[in-house]
Amino acid sequence: MNNSGSQTRLWSSLPLLFCILLSPQAVVRAAEDAQLAQHQRADWLKEAKWGVFMHYMADTVFKGDQITVEKWNEAVDAFDVNGLAEQLASARAGYFVLTLGQNSGFYCSPNQTYDKLTGITPSKCARRDLVSDLSAALRVKHIRLMVYLPAGAPDRDREAMKALEWKAGQFPLWTYENGKPKGRDDRLVAFQKKWESVIAEWSKRWGRGVSGWWFDGCYYPDAMYRHPEAPNFASFAAAARAGNPDSIVAFNPGVLNPIITLTPEEDYTAGEINDPGKVVCSGRWVGKAQFQMLSFLGPSWCQKPPRFKADQVVAFTQGITAKDGAVTWDVPPAGANGHIPDEFLAQLRAIGESAK
Repeated sequence: MNNSGSQTRLWSSLPLLFCILLSPQAVVRAAEDAQLAQHQRADWLKEAKWGVFMHYMADTVFKGDQITVEKWNEAVDAFDVNGLAEQLASARAGYFVLTLGQNSGFYCSPNQTYDKLTGITPSKCARRDLVSDLSAALRVKHIRLMVYLPAGAPDRDREAMKALEWKAGQFPLWTYENGKPKGRDDRLVAFQKKWESVIAEWSKRWGRGVSGWWFDGCYYPDAMYRHPEAPNFASFAAAARAGNPDSIVAFNPGVLNPIITLTPEEDYTAGEINDPGKVVCSGRWVGKAQFQMLSFLGPSWCQKPPRFKADQVVAFTQGITAKDGAVTWDVPPAGANGHIPDEFLAQLRAIGESAK
């Protein structure tokens, strides 16, 4: 059979196909589809309206006492996931944000990549996967789980910092030659790649059991993340979504009012605020990101007693959720069991009652 005519027609049509694929309309539609997908990822946060944040860490559980691997594992093993889930359900909270760890270098979930990269033994990553256990307990109550992680290595663990090639507080790191920036490592490329691999392992471990990430300490966006080639904001977000493509991501630039977004890769604003009474929410979106405010109910992060009256907390929350924003309140843990102290739980329940 002679198919030369068919081949001729096929090849002659390829330029037309490429024109169609690369037409401005197609590019616009692709961009709109990507933006729609991003908005859809954050839809549940808008519907949830408000949630709770807890700094459950070695520093906050032991409060100045000497921390050991054994004591940390005992604390994490004592965390009562079902008890906390009951408390959150009684307050009608839509989601909960748990810290994985911070500057001490102790984390509440195993991570083989972290252990391999740092070489620290015994591991400071808990033997219990608290995130998986808590996710399962919250799922029964229809409450979503999110996690907190700094964008840098633990600043009080010199061994981890050296192994991960992290240099804290030394930006801008640029060196110049003939008026141009010199060297890729000036933006901590080696560290970023290692940290993304740690994040990706956790994300794959939990899958859809974790609905979002809140990354702290993204204080050097120009030096570290605003680059066309990886590592950058896109690769950072991709690591967080390695196990759940629908996971929402925020990068915290610090305490800023008005609340801003750092990159189109964000699904919601980090929204760290000290004085919630001064926050103005103009609507659901800040750029392409869902508006979200994060503040503390105590005198500062993870501290007692409550600094507001219940009616004030309700008013702050309603002022934002009424405009399709989301609000997250930080509370301290009552102890190693991870329960919310009664005086704070009463305020959270007041929010839940007001939202009926």
